[in-house]
Amino acid sequence: MRTFARARFVRVSSRKAGVVLEQIRGKSVADALATLQYTPRTAARLIEKVLRSAIANAEHNHQVRNLDDLRVVQATADGGPSLKRVQPRAMGRAFFIKHRTSHLTVAVSDEVNGARVAQPPEQRERTPAARPAASAETAEAKPARARAPRGRAKAAAPRRGAGKGKR
Repeated sequence: MRTFARARFVRVSSRKAGVVLEQIRGKSVADALATLQYTPRTAARLIEKVLRSAIANAEHNHQVRNLDDLRVVQATADGGPSLKRVQPRAMGRAFFIKHRTSHLTVAVSDEVNGARVAQPPEQRERTPAARPAASAETAEAKPARARAPRGRAKAAAPRRGAGKGKR
């Protein structure tokens, strides 16, 4: 049974949390907790709490007793609202600061058969998609498309005061 846990409005950017979530996606719960424990990022502590909550939800709501079967099948960090602040600067200027938040979602499941367990993407070679080869008859039947010649861009209108300095 797939069980979710969410932490909303967490004060970490979704990009920073996503880096940590990629490391645990598809792993068993024990491996994911060990990875998070030794990951030196602030987001790892927050994600560990969400993962422990998902494990507790699986135990309580779905009576999962064997925690060795649980795997992290989904781990996402969606962007939340930004806290907007203003930093005063010299000569009356103001710099705007965005404190980003995110919504962390972790799903665990004990299903192996019938459920697609998300595995981390492998480094595979990119090969062109297999396309049916065009026959010579087809190429002869279609006339070649002639491209319209690209014209020059419109001449830029002269700027006011170009070449003359105002005094």
